[in-house]
Amino acid sequence: MHIAILTFDGYNELDSLIALGILNRLYRDDLQVSIACPTLKVRSMNGVVIEAMATIEDACAADAVIIGSGAKTREVVEDPKIMAVLRGLNPQRQLIAAQCSGTLIAAKLGLLHGIPACTDDISKPWVVAAGVDVVDKPFYASGNVATAGGCLASHYLATWIIRRLFSSEAAEAALRYVVPVGEQEEYIERAMRNTYCANNTQNST
Repeated sequence: MHIAILTFDGYNELDSLIALGILNRLYRDDLQVSIACPTLKVRSMNGVVIEAMATIEDACAADAVIIGSGAKTREVVEDPKIMAVLRGLNPQRQLIAAQCSGTLIAAKLGLLHGIPACTDDISKPWVVAAGVDVVDKPFYASGNVATAGGCLASHYLATWIIRRLFSSEAAEAALRYVVPVGEQEEYIERAMRNTYCANNTQNST
């Protein structure tokens, strides 16, 4: 099973790397979690350079995809080569989650048609201009598509993906590694509550 985190030049470290860390806390031999980029290396909005672990073409074939955000998202949606590849994303056969300005990418790809979405305050005007109804929530999911708003909401996307691909129990176990000591139950309860969606169909391990 493959989970790809789309990460572009100017990426936000909190969006891509927090999700990467939580997903890898599953410690499953049958799971690959990858930073997927259009280039061999990308530099974050704060100068952190990382190497791609997968291509954006690989992401289009993954079981689940997180569309990360960054300082250059509006440049990404104006890049015809990147967007042509990303049109291979398909919520009929994969889970698709978007973080903050990544919601703009999802909107431009037509993945949010008729679906309310979450994003950060800076990105909100761009997402609204793309024809999406932005809701004042940290997380919203409909079917196989989810969005989150605010950098620290990235763990909600990881939680949702784990619940959908594996189980709620697996999500709780992964979160327990990363949430603040002494506040585990509070953090986990909130994550489980916020990522619940009535039309989600969770798979079991």
